[in-house]
Amino acid sequence: MDLENPPAAPAPPPAPAGPAELRASDADRDRIAQILGDALAEGRLTAEEHSDRLDTLYAVKTVGELEVLVRDLPAPGGVHASPAYPTASSTPGGPAETIVAVCSSSARKGRWRPGPHTRAVSVMGDITIDLTEAVFEQQVTEINVTCVLGNVEVLVPENVTLRGYGSGVLGNFEVRGEGRGETDPQAPVVIVRGFALLGNIEARPKLGARLVDLARKLRKRMEG
Repeated sequence: MDLENPPAAPAPPPAPAGPAELRASDADRDRIAQILGDALAEGRLTAEEHSDRLDTLYAVKTVGELEVLVRDLPAPGGVHASPAYPTASSTPGGPAETIVAVCSSSARKGRWRPGPHTRAVSVMGDITIDLTEAVFEQQVTEINVTCVLGNVEVLVPENVTLRGYGSGVLGNFEVRGEGRGETDPQAPVVIVRGFALLGNIEARPKLGARLVDLARKLRKRMEG
């Protein structure tokens, strides 16, 4: 044993990450997206500000970075004006709807009520999700799509804010109309997230289809 050069002491274990440094989960992002949607409905954020923060929401990685996006907004359940649409917490709960097409076709269209989350899976099949006549019961509606050797089309009214986050491998993921300036800041926000493998995912506004006074109608239904 070398008494002049004793062995170095083992390095202390790394300190655990603080709450702000933890990686953000899907539930964390959904919570922040709901706060941003409420702020848009209440007029606290402009449509452009909401769009910018929503883009950042899906780009950052930690809980602390997410919290920065809403630090100037009231927390859920705080004292603030009633939103134009019911929030997710005031909408009757239930599992996310799943739409599946395996070597077949499936569609949701007409007068239907999409939940906050819808999952679509197409394997050598065709799926159409038509929201042009849908009754939105929340500010933010998210559609998660997995497409393998199939085709998925999402249609929205032309005055709804449409955002897309996805990719394709030997396939196509395309969201049209994200940069339109004529979207109604009081209208719902539809987020399409997806992955296409040898398939096609397309989301776009349907020209001529608009939501008219939907916020006023929803308030009237809630009041009575």
